[in-house]
Amino acid sequence: MRHYEVVFLVHPDQSEQVPAMVERYRSMIESHDGVVHRLEDWGRRQLAYLINKVHKAHYVLMNIECTLETLRELESAFKFNDAVLRYLTIRRKAAVTAPSPLVKAQEEPKSAETPIASDAEPVPVETVSEPEAAAEQQATPDETDTSTDVPA
Repeated sequence: MRHYEVVFLVHPDQSEQVPAMVERYRSMIESHDGVVHRLEDWGRRQLAYLINKVHKAHYVLMNIECTLETLRELESAFKFNDAVLRYLTIRRKAAVTAPSPLVKAQEEPKSAETPIASDAEPVPVETVSEPEAAAEQQATPDETDTSTDVPA
């Protein structure tokens, strides 16, 4: 079986039907002994250009492992489903299971927004006066100094 990456765009008016569509496509793949390695629902996003007079679409990414016959059946289901605006299938050399960069970018702000515990003590900040900082710089040898002094 071969590995494929499939992205399909769903009309925004049918966004509520996306989970049912994904489940139908997943069951189609798994009924033919295929495997869904990664499934990401990217949600409604702005299109780069109008497709069927629509500005936005619901994006879904699937990384699958299936036979060519199963892939043809899946693409046929995309073609005859009026809710699917576009789809793209790419053959991959291996299964991709890591989260996509888009999902990683969406998860980063969530982790940055985690509240800090209110009972934590503030960490004191050590301030160094300018003369002390200058003395420290002179005491440490410069790493970029390339001159070599050879004793005579």
